[in-house]
Amino acid sequence: MKSVASHNQMVQRVKVGLIGLAAVVLLIGLASAIFSASSREQPVGTPQAEAAANMTAANISDLTDEPLAELGVAPSANEPSPAPVEPQR
Repeated sequence: MKSVASHNQMVQRVKVGLIGLAAVVLLIGLASAIFSASSREQPVGTPQAEAAANMTAANISDLTDEPLAELGVAPSANEPSPAPVEPQR
C-alpha cells in the first residue's frame, strides 16, 4: 500500500513540475512575441531625415552661451548693467 501511495505522489509531483515548466515556456514565448511585434513597428510621428537635419541646424544657430539668461534665471552678460545708484547725502 505504501509503494502505491508513494508512486502516486511521485507521479503527481512530476505532473506539477511539467505543468509549471510548460507555463514558464508559454510565458516566455508570449513575451517574446509581444516584444518582437513591438520592435517591428515604426514609432508614430517619426520625422524624416531632412526634417531632422533642418531642425538641428536651426537649433544650433539659435544657441547662446547663456542658458540661464535664456531661462530668465540670471541676467545676460550682453545686456548693459543698470547705472549704479548714488547714495543720497
